[in-house]
Amino acid sequence: MSFPKDFLWGGSISASQAEGAFNEGGRSPVQIDFGDAGSSAGPRKIYYENADGSRGEMYQFEHLPQGAKYRYYDDIHYTNHVGSDFYHTYKDDIKLFAELGLKHFNTTVSWARIYPHGTEGGLNTEGVEFYRNVFSELRKYGIEPIITLYKYDEPVYFEETYGGWENRKMIDEFVAFATVCFTEYKDLVRRWLTFNEINVLLQGADRPGAEGKAPGLFREIHNQMVAAARSVKAAHAVDPAIQVGCMIAGCSVYPMTPDPADVIAAYRFFQDEFCYCADTMMRGAYPDFADRFRGRYGVTMEISEEDKKDLAEGTSDFIGFSYYFSNCITTHKDEVKGREVRGVTDVKNPYIGASDWGWQIDPLGFKFLLHLINDRYQKPILDIENGLGAYDRIDEDGRIRDSYRIDYHRKHIAAMKEAVEEGVRLMGYTVWGFLDLVSFGTGQMDKRYGMIYVDMNDQGEGTLERRKKDSFSWYQKVIASNGEDLD
Repeated sequence: MSFPKDFLWGGSISASQAEGAFNEGGRSPVQIDFGDAGSSAGPRKIYYENADGSRGEMYQFEHLPQGAKYRYYDDIHYTNHVGSDFYHTYKDDIKLFAELGLKHFNTTVSWARIYPHGTEGGLNTEGVEFYRNVFSELRKYGIEPIITLYKYDEPVYFEETYGGWENRKMIDEFVAFATVCFTEYKDLVRRWLTFNEINVLLQGADRPGAEGKAPGLFREIHNQMVAAARSVKAAHAVDPAIQVGCMIAGCSVYPMTPDPADVIAAYRFFQDEFCYCADTMMRGAYPDFADRFRGRYGVTMEISEEDKKDLAEGTSDFIGFSYYFSNCITTHKDEVKGREVRGVTDVKNPYIGASDWGWQIDPLGFKFLLHLINDRYQKPILDIENGLGAYDRIDEDGRIRDSYRIDYHRKHIAAMKEAVEEGVRLMGYTVWGFLDLVSFGTGQMDKRYGMIYVDMNDQGEGTLERRKKDSFSWYQKVIASNGEDLD
């Protein structure tokens, strides 16, 4: 058989997108609690009140203007407030996960439930016990919890108090949060990930209107990587058997033409997009091209000897990654239409199709990326997110015939199987948004990834009833056959 007997077939959600209960159990607000339901045409907006009382809006990862404060408005529906209601339904949901046969389940611990107002505000024991109950329930059914500590959801208290991740005080706060998790759940959780898709933060440097923001973004991501390294050391101090990985947003990058300039540009894009963070967290030091990448934005950084020591001593035990699509890059700006990013043009690849949200579907790109990661880092690999966002329809007989989702996963698993047969050391495969949830990028419930349908839409209408899609029984068969039966 192609996959090892202990291969981890899994599903993934996140606290802020699925739990709901935004103001229950001692939880404090996080930034996306103030976000609307966007659309397939563009990302969601975050709303706040300016110092003069006027309404303001911004994108995720941006910071409040001077004197502004986050605020809820009556004419906006905030999808994350209810999400999938996992906070209240986790026992029934986990029973469904067990019926499916999941080997592992990935979610996040909400920092805002553990330290709602930082260490100064004290530990929220109600939040600690909630996650203990969730992890215990998973273990009861033989499902391994593989848990992510952070998915862009620190309490807004930190932005109000410290200004966010540019402030190095955030490092100590995160390590304190991580250490509580390692200690409290050491008998339940053996594998952790620090920062989900940590590299996504730097994409903000290419957003329109982002001029002058790059230095701050590079400082933020540096502080996060130092916090991650110190957390790895903290975990090993609690129990050397605990494994802590990093998690990088992945994509395969192709040159649009055989022009050597395009080939070099595509490789540089991969270096900047993926390896800048992955190299640092897996190898223990910034890569040699780091100055070239920062220099593109006019950024210079002095790294302290203490930080260098932390990065070197706190390398990740394994590498987690997400994969949804590939990119096609060209330097021939005047000949094509596309998105300008990092001095090149990101264009549509004519050889592959795309989802309803324009994400190009490329299973062979998945295999290609697996080989790149395996060759570069020579440590165990765990796919943490792979999935298809689509509009689902309930037919008159009550079935959800999501053959398009089955086709997506079938082709990606087949490509993954080839990579494993060719020597890639892959620990497991994780379906993203296994339970329908709020899309992080657009804020929509209608952009569905799950194999379990949740009756809730972008307008907040629905019963939250769970319903198995056709993909549920298909994935059940895949798991039971350890990836051999993909029909």
